[in-house]
Amino acid sequence: MKKIALLVLACAFLFSVVCFAAPGGSITLAGSTSVQPLAEELAKAYMAKFPDVKIAVQGGGSGAGVKAAMEGTADIGMCSRELNADEASLTATEIAKDGVVMIVNKANSLSNLTLDQLQKIYTGNFTTWKQVAGPKALKTKIVVVNREAGSGTRGAFEELVLGKLKNTSNCIVQSSTGAVQQTVAVTKEAIGYISLGSLDTQAVKPLTLNGVVCNVKNIVAKQYLIQRPFLLLTKAAPSGPAKDFMEWILSPEGQKIVSKEFISINAK
Repeated sequence: MKKIALLVLACAFLFSVVCFAAPGGSITLAGSTSVQPLAEELAKAYMAKFPDVKIAVQGGGSGAGVKAAMEGTADIGMCSRELNADEASLTATEIAKDGVVMIVNKANSLSNLTLDQLQKIYTGNFTTWKQVAGPKALKTKIVVVNREAGSGTRGAFEELVLGKLKNTSNCIVQSSTGAVQQTVAVTKEAIGYISLGSLDTQAVKPLTLNGVVCNVKNIVAKQYLIQRPFLLLTKAAPSGPAKDFMEWILSPEGQKIVSKEFISINAK
């Protein structure tokens, strides 16, 4: 009887330890609209696994994510570009990799752009499709679709494509990946850039860049030019519920969700 009683007590103790150790609390994330859909999927799966955790995710752009992390208005900031020197005090955790794919309307016969052509379009040196693709191209002006200032996607695009060149002011500015894709889908003359993970080939036509397809293989091999990290930012080293959530994202279970639409940090 004593052995049975001790066994029952031991089981009860272990059960209480497991329950006590289970994650709980609330977590807020804010920032990149490219990271936002992935963060929402991860949050949904995590809350299903740990019902005592409540996670709220909102957008605003990478700049807003940096600011939220620095000022502590969110537990975690979301950013879809490398950090600038004046942001280096933040703790950055890479959870995924992503490519920025160039898209045009499905009516456009163009399939590839060189880096030089892309630079000329986004600096305003090319203003018609005929300048880009010759007499068989759309006989119209190019409608350039850009992201807003502070967008991580725009930041990555400007750094990797334009360098020190000045982005054109003669463009349509959209505040989210979805809005860029929708604009290109309904505007025959348009060109834009979006996260690979958000690409809808039923709505728009992706372009190759210098003949290289934007896909997982080419991004991992660093053959595709326009690629960037997805970062989660905290003011100091992660702690509490935020730390638990981020550690789970980096686990095989979390990275399996990442790899459904984006590129796992473990991809080879």
